Amino acid sequence: MSMWLTAKRVAMYGLIGFIRNGFVSLAAVLIMTITLFIMAWMLIVGAGLQSALVSLQDKVDITVYFTTSAATNQIQELKTSLESLPEVKTVVYVSREDALAAFRERHKNDQLTMQALEELGLNPLGASLEVRAKDPTQYENVAKYIDAQQASGTTLGSVIDKVNFYQNKAAIDRLSEFMGALRAIGLGVVIFFSLASLLIAFNTIRLAIYTARDEIGVMNLVGASHWYVRGPFMIAGVLYGVISGLIVLVAMYPLTIWLGPGSERFLGSFNVYTYYSERFPLMFLIVMGTGIILGALSSYLAVRRYLKT
Repeated sequence: MSMWLTAKRVAMYGLIGFIRNGFVSLAAVLIMTITLFIMAWMLIVGAGLQSALVSLQDKVDITVYFTTSAATNQIQELKTSLESLPEVKTVVYVSREDALAAFRERHKNDQLTMQALEELGLNPLGASLEVRAKDPTQYENVAKYIDAQQASGTTLGSVIDKVNFYQNKAAIDRLSEFMGALRAIGLGVVIFFSLASLLIAFNTIRLAIYTARDEIGVMNLVGASHWYVRGPFMIAGVLYGVISGLIVLVAMYPLTIWLGPGSERFLGSFNVYTYYSERFPLMFLIVMGTGIILGALSSYLAVRRYLKT
């Protein structure tokens, strides 16, 4: 018997077995679909949160606020000092006048604040330096350098009013911790459903083996190879994964289209539909590959355990 003919027969018997055990096959496909669906969404959610974190980190800088009595040459001295640090990318000087103009623009619709500012009759805002590091992980070193300057007791340190880095750092750290916890929970959920899929498919194959035990016995007696006996069950397992993967990939399209605008409002520039459509080949490989591996592995384990050949 040629190898091609053997492969065709094994595939046909696998398809027949899949259809014949319709109810248990449906149960295996259902639980595997849930597993792959959760896994696909965890990938997208993880990418969205990572995008939000990067966007937040890009917006973070260290702002050094000076007292209103700070002289321009003192501020320029600290600016030059900061620009010499290897961690620092840029340092932007914001004068008292520019700070006041920006404050007026932000509060132009707040009549009470604008009235209080007019009654004050002078500029209450000090100048500032906006420091951007080359890498978000380097901000703490820059902040420590500024703190050391402020605590030095020199004339330069005395004109530094405050540094806003630590408030931003707390927000980023909380977001990073949330992402880590979400990834851990998501991984736990995926592992749980993967094991459930494996177990249900395993028992489905075991039931099919029990149903066909007489036929398998005859095949063994006439000298059928191990893979010829196991092949149909492996094909059935692969079919579980393929059908489940196709269901997930098709269902993801309308869901991502629907959730796309909302994800942009919640995560900034990240759109789940854009992400899914642009990375569809990768998502296809991950979802289908995982489904096929789960189905084939469960079938292999069931056949290996219950076929004493």
